Amino acid sequence: MLTTTTVAHKRKYNVLDVKSAKKVAAFWLQRAKLENAIDFGLPEVDDRYHIWRVPLVGKAAHERIGEVVIDAYTSLIIEDKSTSPEILESRLLGRNDHSKTKAKKQNGTYVLSSLRNTIGQGDSEELLQELPAGSVNLVFTSPPYYNARPEYTDYVTYEEYLLKIRKVIQNAHRVLAEGCFFVMNVSPVLVRRASRSEASRRIAVPFDMHRLFVEEGYDFIDDIIWEKPEGAGWATGRGRRFAADRNPLQYKPVPVTEYILVYRKHTDKLIDWNIRAHPDKETVKASKISGDYERTNIWRITPSHDPRHPAIFPVELAEKVITYYSFKGDVVLDPFAGIGTVGKAAVKLGRRFVLLEQNPKYVSIIREEATIWLGKDAKQIHTINCAPIDADNMLF
Repeated sequence: MLTTTTVAHKRKYNVLDVKSAKKVAAFWLQRAKLENAIDFGLPEVDDRYHIWRVPLVGKAAHERIGEVVIDAYTSLIIEDKSTSPEILESRLLGRNDHSKTKAKKQNGTYVLSSLRNTIGQGDSEELLQELPAGSVNLVFTSPPYYNARPEYTDYVTYEEYLLKIRKVIQNAHRVLAEGCFFVMNVSPVLVRRASRSEASRRIAVPFDMHRLFVEEGYDFIDDIIWEKPEGAGWATGRGRRFAADRNPLQYKPVPVTEYILVYRKHTDKLIDWNIRAHPDKETVKASKISGDYERTNIWRITPSHDPRHPAIFPVELAEKVITYYSFKGDVVLDPFAGIGTVGKAAVKLGRRFVLLEQNPKYVSIIREEATIWLGKDAKQIHTINCAPIDADNMLF
């Protein structure tokens, strides 16, 4: 039996055939809530520009009213080349005057992201450049500690470490939607002394991070203190000498807190705009915080431990941040994903996730966990630099 190799296969596209192109376009239509009014024409691949064009046809009139354009390599929607949902609605209703739509766009229309759940393997500084501009609604992450553990010794100097974090903050600014939040869990770091003749050094990392955020176009919103239960910091050994000798000048408190720094991508629009301009009022209503909530900037949360990763933060912490700083259906990004805690919390709370991680071992764990979070829907996850998830062959 003869098999033919298509151009899509030869060029190693992520979107290989008509069926795959329609699946991606269908997700985009669902986000725009137009799936009941629009059908697809026959998708075509344009290998000159490495894109798929999926014609959109009104179900009632059976006339072409627009198209969805998909990047064949990444399978992401190219928003600025696709027909906007506003224009599609106008054409479905038989309106030819799009001046109001254009005026709305110039005033900053709140655009719902069409980004799917995504897992990317590699350097987040580079992977962030592959994501569409304005496609993420919240960034929540805890960057690797500087020189705290052997696996984090890639940075020769602290300045090099800060430069790397700056580039991630900078690239995240582009993918964040207007007026959305970047929340970072970070704490001071103790650099242990090399010998008894030297002193240990404590680096005030959160305050350096603040400078990076402000310089990269973010507005400071809040500093939240994550307080751990009494005794949580004794493993550091800090304060033991003072406890034994009680000499002045030797006092060093045991650290039982970390910072949750909250920033917002700079905009001239008030936070109320993100609420009022959201096109789905039912989603806004469903996203309201019910029951008890954190009334102060001190959050008391028990740390988490997992033998698969040396430094995870609790799911409870991720859930609080996601609940307070995003709507249901939003896209939450973690550029230092670890074993995927942010993804787990996002799915539980009705959000989508983008998890970027450099360590292949942790990416493998995320892929396995995703099948638990999403079941067979895990096969819809967009993957970058790693194989698609074959959820059909999983046992649930």
